[in-house]
Amino acid sequence: MESLPKRNLAVLVAAQSLGGASAPIVISLGGLVGQQLSSNPGLATLPVSLFNLGLALGTLPAAAIMRRFGRRSGYLLGAAIGVVSGLIAAAGIWIGAFAVFCFGTFAAGLYASYVQTYRFAAADGCEPSERGRAISWVMVGGLIAAVIGPQLVILTRDSVSGVAYAGSFLSQAALAMIALPVLAMLHAPRPASEAAAKGGRSARQLLSSPSFLLAVMAGVVSYGLMAFVMTAAPMAMVGHGHSVDHAAHGIQWHVLAMFAPSILTGRLIARFGKERVTATGLVIIGLSGAVALAGLDVTHFYISLILLGLGWNFGFIGATAMVADAHTDAERGTAQGLNDFIVFGTVAAGSFFSGALLQTSGWSLINLLIFPAIVLVLAPLIWRMATAKSVPAP
Repeated sequence: MESLPKRNLAVLVAAQSLGGASAPIVISLGGLVGQQLSSNPGLATLPVSLFNLGLALGTLPAAAIMRRFGRRSGYLLGAAIGVVSGLIAAAGIWIGAFAVFCFGTFAAGLYASYVQTYRFAAADGCEPSERGRAISWVMVGGLIAAVIGPQLVILTRDSVSGVAYAGSFLSQAALAMIALPVLAMLHAPRPASEAAAKGGRSARQLLSSPSFLLAVMAGVVSYGLMAFVMTAAPMAMVGHGHSVDHAAHGIQWHVLAMFAPSILTGRLIARFGKERVTATGLVIIGLSGAVALAGLDVTHFYISLILLGLGWNFGFIGATAMVADAHTDAERGTAQGLNDFIVFGTVAAGSFFSGALLQTSGWSLINLLIFPAIVLVLAPLIWRMATAKSVPAP
């Protein structure tokens, strides 16, 4: 870790813990507020889906802004958007306007598009052998976010008298406001010169590279399946007789499982390789689906969500390390923005589909769809590991 200044690492961990807490708030309450404000039950998960859409649509502009002005300026802009998003969502609840609330969660997704790149900022300038560990360290901040977000939901959901859940989104705005002075302490390298930024392969050429494409697809399946199931989980829990607190705690355990193993994940990548760790994550996601299909008790939901989070951790951190090794420094902005656009675009589409599918076909079908998606990426990943072993070292 010598190549990553300790000051920047501490800033990124703190920023991740604050910015990462927004997602659990939106995901825990988005569907429930949607049910409260929308007359159409099929649109209940639209706020969460729009959060994921904002995340997807924000990735390329965020990459362009940071390429032009640097990571620090981009991250400050993202946090400012985060403050505004929480205020808009709270206002939507206050006036009972579903469209306004949805716009607030969409803007929260734009903020998340910047937060998601903290992991790449950690890998910038690191030796290839250290990138997995650097990514993992920053994502440890998500462990703090996993506690902050759901606890704020529980503590503040009735803090505004007569307006349930508005206080939780005001707390979301407050977290982003606290992140502003934290991010101001970041000392990231200046953007590459215009000549360097134009070097390297184009987006089309990157996607024609098998190593880059496999890395992107591993991220798509790891994150896409996690979001697909997690979007529906709180509503499925409440729909099967469990309380809102149970749903919030379920998301909390899930997010804890997403980030708690992060330090260990970096060590596992260094020891066993990023492909093997990624493949293990996909298998664990499959196990989460099997548990969900085994029953509808609160214990089944909790264990399934914990396994889903753990599988995401191994799969997504491993896939991120694969992406970081599949491009040159000159291609960094293009490759990272392209990866996140594809990953989070798929996540957005999956979350839209998830809400409608839960209403029409139920919780079981959502979990059954996990398995073919895993096989789609796990098979070429195993093939790559097998063929890599068969090639003699030079």
